[in-house]
Amino acid sequence: MPADRTGAARPWRGAPAVTLAAETMGVTVGVATDRPAGVRRALRVVLPAVAVVLSLPLASAVHRARPAAYGDRVTVHAPAGKGDLPPRLRTGPAVQAYEPDTGERRWTYARSGRTPVHVLLTSGRAVTLWNDGVVTGTDPRSASVRWHRAVPEVAGWLASHSGHRGAGVLQPLGPGGRMLAVVTPRRVAAYRLHDGDLRWVMPAHRGCSFEPSRSVRLGGYAMIAQPCGDPGASWPVQVVAIGEDGKVSAERGGRPPRPPLPR
Repeated sequence: MPADRTGAARPWRGAPAVTLAAETMGVTVGVATDRPAGVRRALRVVLPAVAVVLSLPLASAVHRARPAAYGDRVTVHAPAGKGDLPPRLRTGPAVQAYEPDTGERRWTYARSGRTPVHVLLTSGRAVTLWNDGVVTGTDPRSASVRWHRAVPEVAGWLASHSGHRGAGVLQPLGPGGRMLAVVTPRRVAAYRLHDGDLRWVMPAHRGCSFEPSRSVRLGGYAMIAQPCGDPGASWPVQVVAIGEDGKVSAERGGRPPRPPLPR
């Protein structure tokens, strides 16, 4: 214990303050008032507790201030109806869902600085193509956004073809439309509709390019025009049939759907 100039021992004055802090925090600490080592042990218990308490409001404020992923803004205007009918979907500055029987607006889905180009409802998902090349899958009943997928080169292509409006880019595939094909001039990418998982990618034939707007759906298949620079290219090259597992061809043992007769 420290000694004064007269040689008499005197108590260490920091102990009562530490004891008070521990009692205020609701922590029972045995503080030895006759030696600093006991106080140091008390500080090792009290200071972490104080840090945790002080950090809780800050962590909560940071969580509230964190922006939504991809700039998503979902507003629910009314709960889903009791019927099983899916909502009607419209696009504008945002995607809006309406009750099919009453016309009441159910929810609005927007993204900061982005515009929906095309939306379709298939196999229990509202799938939206946005002008920045992102494709999203939304649960139409709960209005919760399930997944986002950025598709390469779509943003620039849509910007250079402003009148395209995304026709034919989103193609449901398979029984019940459980797969989604995203068709662009250079490739076709297929995603599992439930969770947006990428399943396969098919590039365009060399010297050719896909034209999504020139497509026909036949059951669970999609037939897509693939015009080529070579005018002598045969029609099996310039028309591609795809299903949920990829390209349908005789070489793979499949039976491609019969193409529509040319007009």
